Amino acid sequence: MLHATELLGSQVYDAQGHPVGRVKEFYVEPAEQAGRISRVLLTRGKYQPLMARYDQIASAKPGTLKLTVGETQLEPYTKNEAWLGVSKDLLDQQIIDTHGRKVVRVNDLEMAEHKTNGNIELRIARVDVGLTGAVGRLLQGVATHSMIRRIQGKLPTKLIPWEFVNLIEPDPLRRVKLRLTSQKLAKIHPADLADIMEELSPDERSSIIGSLDEETAAEVIGELDKRLRTQVVETLAPERAAEILEEMPPDEAADVLADLPAETSRDVLSEMPRHEAAEMRQLLQFDANTAGGMMNTEIVEVGAEATKTEVIDYIRFHEVALEQLDTIVLIDRDAAFAGTVSAAKLVLAAQDQRMAALASEPFISVESGVEEREIFELFDKYNLRSLTVVDDERHPIGSITVDDIVSRMHASIR
Repeated sequence: MLHATELLGSQVYDAQGHPVGRVKEFYVEPAEQAGRISRVLLTRGKYQPLMARYDQIASAKPGTLKLTVGETQLEPYTKNEAWLGVSKDLLDQQIIDTHGRKVVRVNDLEMAEHKTNGNIELRIARVDVGLTGAVGRLLQGVATHSMIRRIQGKLPTKLIPWEFVNLIEPDPLRRVKLRLTSQKLAKIHPADLADIMEELSPDERSSIIGSLDEETAAEVIGELDKRLRTQVVETLAPERAAEILEEMPPDEAADVLADLPAETSRDVLSEMPRHEAAEMRQLLQFDANTAGGMMNTEIVEVGAEATKTEVIDYIRFHEVALEQLDTIVLIDRDAAFAGTVSAAKLVLAAQDQRMAALASEPFISVESGVEEREIFELFDKYNLRSLTVVDDERHPIGSITVDDIVSRMHASIR
């Protein structure tokens, strides 16, 4: 394996053995082959820099690069934003280790040589984020390459395969030009990705959120603490923020809007569909520390006299999201709260079993103005998984889940 720091600054010779310059930079084209060195930038003092293509490299070793062509066959240097510079964009930059689920800093790169058609291709194999890479960079130009290798051989290594590397590019336009995707990030659990974002700069956080689809972005933002969540959403265009909030549970989206500056909140609401915006405005009227401020309005309501078969058909027809199926809320003929049925009871019931016979006791509900402390006590006293919130006429208007309680308690001790 060759190290990038061993090759940067190397003397370059053409096919006739004539010196043609020194290696200034290696470029990767992510849109072509993610890890292949596609171009080598050669500096020549006061003369115009030249570029050698990946298929013009004959051999490489620390301090020396040999080409398969003469100087006249090399291209003049032209800047290209679709190229990723090893020195400029990778060395000493932060990246995301998608396997270890953390942010790390690049100290060096390991390059593998692949022989093909009489030349070699250099490909990034691994990223050095440990002490070996740091020492190698410090000693470049001070000690010989062989001496540096001997010192590095006595140190512990910390290497990340290139396929587990996700680049952080704050500039959205350049990210598009580089064709960097979020496929690797999307495989990381939202809670882990939120932890990663806490270690990044505001621009880098915006870059991550900007690269994710709306559903994943919503899950990640939901895992951030209040301060970071507000910072991230504030940097988004109102239309993009609205699209992401629409993917969040209504209670979480309302919490985000409540924490934003009033003008920003209004701008985001104006970009939402009319129905969702009206729902958000209704939730924003409740105090955040009351049942109304804690509840999720997305609940499954069915008649107490409905059978299991009818309820299952209703769920399928309306394509109810799985996270809403933990508890079914029952209503009587006057649409008043009549109890709840757990998903487990529903699954085990006979096809003609009526919901009223499956309702869990006691039938507990709270009005929207009930304080947070009282809600905590009810969950603790009755070992509840959910608690229905009702209006003045006892019509169900939302539900508080045990997950909401845990999140509140966790936030209070942060």
